[in-house]
Amino acid sequence: QLQLVESGGGLVQPGGSLRLSCTASGFNLNYYGIGWFRQTPGKEREGVSCIDSSGSVTYYADSVKGRFTISGDNAKNTVYLQMNSLEPEDTAVYYCAAVAVRYMCLMQSEAYNYWGQGTQVTVSS
Repeated sequence: QLQLVESGGGLVQPGGSLRLSCTASGFNLNYYGIGWFRQTPGKEREGVSCIDSSGSVTYYADSVKGRFTISGDNAKNTVYLQMNSLEPEDTAVYYCAAVAVRYMCLMQSEAYNYWGQGTQVTVSS
């Protein structure tokens, strides 16, 4: 069974950091592109970052560029999203997603086939 599990969310003060993890089971992330998305109530799901199957192509939304870093660990079949200098506007449920394409980094949520259950990130003092 193909599954993605996110972890690492929580409550953090503005300016703080969190690292989200997205671990895949049932498939090898070496053959999939991975995206991180976030959503708040009443708003559309927003693309945050993506990484291609090789790990060499990444992309970031303007709102997180310079603060967030996406990376992968093939040995652990896991993709990470390091989030620094967090702002209250970063508060959302964060989802990771996978699509079976190689060497492409996609920021459109409709392109993705597999989704995790989401992890809550709250930035508040």
